[in-house]
Amino acid sequence: MPQKQKQFAQSTRLADVTYDVRGPILLEAARLEAEGHDILRLNLGNMYPFGLTAREDIVDAVAASIEPAEAYSDSKGILPARQAVADYYASCGLPAIDVDHIFLGNGVSELITLALQAIVNPGDEILVPAPDYPTWTGAVNLTGGVPVHYLADEANDWNPSLDDIAAKITDRTKALVLINPNNPTGAVYSEDTVRGMAELARRHDLILLSDEIYEHLVFEGATHHHAARHAGDDVLCMTFGGLSKSFRVCGFRAGWLAISGPTERAGDLLEGIGLLSNMRVCPNVPGQYAIPAALAIGADELPDVVDPGRSIERRVTASAELLEEIDGVSCVVPKGALYCFARFEPSAFDFAGDDDFALGLLRDEHILVTRGTGFNWPNPDHFRIACLPHMGTLAGAIAKIGDFLDRHRV
Repeated sequence: MPQKQKQFAQSTRLADVTYDVRGPILLEAARLEAEGHDILRLNLGNMYPFGLTAREDIVDAVAASIEPAEAYSDSKGILPARQAVADYYASCGLPAIDVDHIFLGNGVSELITLALQAIVNPGDEILVPAPDYPTWTGAVNLTGGVPVHYLADEANDWNPSLDDIAAKITDRTKALVLINPNNPTGAVYSEDTVRGMAELARRHDLILLSDEIYEHLVFEGATHHHAARHAGDDVLCMTFGGLSKSFRVCGFRAGWLAISGPTERAGDLLEGIGLLSNMRVCPNVPGQYAIPAALAIGADELPDVVDPGRSIERRVTASAELLEEIDGVSCVVPKGALYCFARFEPSAFDFAGDDDFALGLLRDEHILVTRGTGFNWPNPDHFRIACLPHMGTLAGAIAKIGDFLDRHRV
């Protein structure tokens, strides 16, 4: 008898790692497309397929640097790009950041994982918002840490609850994550909220991890507040930013991590981040050349680069209003980013949960959205749409969502 061959299994470290934005429902969407169905993909903030392209000079800066980009760069990234990041934050009134404390990466997602690998020991607790961008929770789990979710308050424009954060800090808490402007909710945190989170980090000697990839996608009447500015010189703050969203170059993978505050107390940690940067050799080099070009754009020109004619703002706001008109659905009007995070009343419909809703919508209406629990929201009663198609397409999709919900009323 031939010996039974063993099965090759994934690492047990992946047991609690999920990423529903590109998760199992995407396989069902691919199957339907293979059958010939057209799927409207509202699951990703991927701008180019919807005609939202970058300004020409940003693309030209990469094209003009293709030859030198054939070589490896410094593991932290090319100096002109890191200097541009340092100068940009200085212009925003942040504490001075040494270029040696700036690390470029293949988008913010890579840098989230890299930073957490350097920070987290097994059992360390990291405070993460619920809902969150799921890379944060996934990366904490992957590094052996424990994600502890604090709640954002839907009734308070999705601002985090400072009381809930404070109640969840223990002697094992290592860092506090904030995502502002927020994905998936579109919240732009008030200055009081950002200041309060920095103060909690100060009081408990926590690292502040501030994901600000959408910082320029802020709508009229709202203001983005940099966490590092409120962290000052006495709170170690890691600011994550990049070009993917605000400058419409998702595929360039041009992100950065800028570390400010009492770096003299973080020499060992900085050495660890440097080690991990060396191990990946370097970030994607061509995309790095877009950073100085993008950050050189003046403040007066920036709105027309980020959101010409406020077209994204109009799509997001109108989508939230249309969702709100559906009986049994509510949606806080976002103040930034690209998304609507809507709630359906569970008692009004016959869904087993948000996964049942999302899968049914895909199969019946060929619309791909992301379920709310995929963003670590505790209740299976939300879904997120990316508001990137033209308004006519979005309005038609939301009408189909309404029709779908009508067929499932109880």
